[in-house]
Parts: sequence; C-alpha cells; structure tokens
Amino acid sequence: MSSDPANSDLIWDMDQFHHRKLATEFVKRFENKLCVYSESVEQIYSNYNIYFPEDEGRKMVILPDPYSYHDTFQGIPSEAIQTTGLTIVPGELIGKRGLHLTIPLKSPEGKKKIRVVPLQAGMRAINKLRPHNSPFLPILMKGDLREIKNRVPALHLHSVRVDRLTHRSAMERSGIQQVISEKLPKIQ
Repeated sequence: MSSDPANSDLIWDMDQFHHRKLATEFVKRFENKLCVYSESVEQIYSNYNIYFPEDEGRKMVILPDPYSYHDTFQGIPSEAIQTTGLTIVPGELIGKRGLHLTIPLKSPEGKKKIRVVPLQAGMRAINKLRPHNSPFLPILMKGDLREIKNRVPALHLHSVRVDRLTHRSAMERSGIQQVISEKLPKIQ
C-alpha cells in the first residue's frame, strides 16, 4: 500500500514508540471522532480510516474515504490551525478510568504545571471560556500521537480557528465548526 508522497502528512512514523501496540490501540479510539489536518494539501478530513500496513514498516496511515468528498474541507491554511498545549491521555496514566485532558497551567514561579480533568468536562469548560466566533475545535496533525515517559500513549491537540478562515463564507465556517463539534461527544 503506497500513499501519495504529496500528502506525507497522512503517514505517521511509529518507530519511536516503545509500546507500539498500546499506541495503536489508543489512536484507533479516535478514528473518525477527531478530524485530521494535512498541512501539505491544506485539508481537514472528517471521514477516514487508520491502517497499520505491514509493507509500510512501522507506520500508521490515515486513508480519507475517497467516496466522501463532502467530508473533506479544502483550502484550510496553516494559519488557521493552532497548537493548544492540550493532550488527551488514558486515565490509567493517573490511576483513573476513561480519557482525560491535560491542561497546562501558568505558574508564577515559571514551573510547568498541568491540570488533569475528564476529557468531556475539560472540553466543555474550555468552550465556555471561548468567544462564540472562536470555539475550541480540536483536530489532529502528524506528530500529535506521542508517548509519555516511553510507555503511555497520548494525543496532543491542535485546534481550527474558524475566525481565521476569513476567505471562507460564514456558511462554510459554520459547516466546519458543526462537523467537528458533533464528533466530540463521541470520544469516550
């Protein structure tokens, strides 16, 4: 299975993972629940499959559904994508069940601190603090699947800033927001 080299953003390297099986099981939980962004072709995919083909070595390949062109948002510049510092981790990392969100906190001493909250509650709280025209719309990009302390898989989150899609109509921006928002409650 050879992928289009022009869209290498959809081929993620798994070589660095010490616990590859845990990482693959973890990331499969998010298939079609978090959209994936490809910077090289400026597209967001909302309908895709995740494969781990043997002939590609230790790679994860994201294959957008070719029959669901309406589930692909095109012309999304990288300026509309921002890093969040937020990470989804399995509760087992902190002695709990389910998925959790790590939220970086600013410390007066300059020390790195994080707050860990249940995933759905954390996403709702973040969106309550955000302006209506700039909701928290998490997506994944190549490199977002990580391993904490060489053992626990985690997903770093990026976010689409619909307020930065000024070249798109209000209806298109609303469509992107709606698709991403409707998927979020499905993440368990």
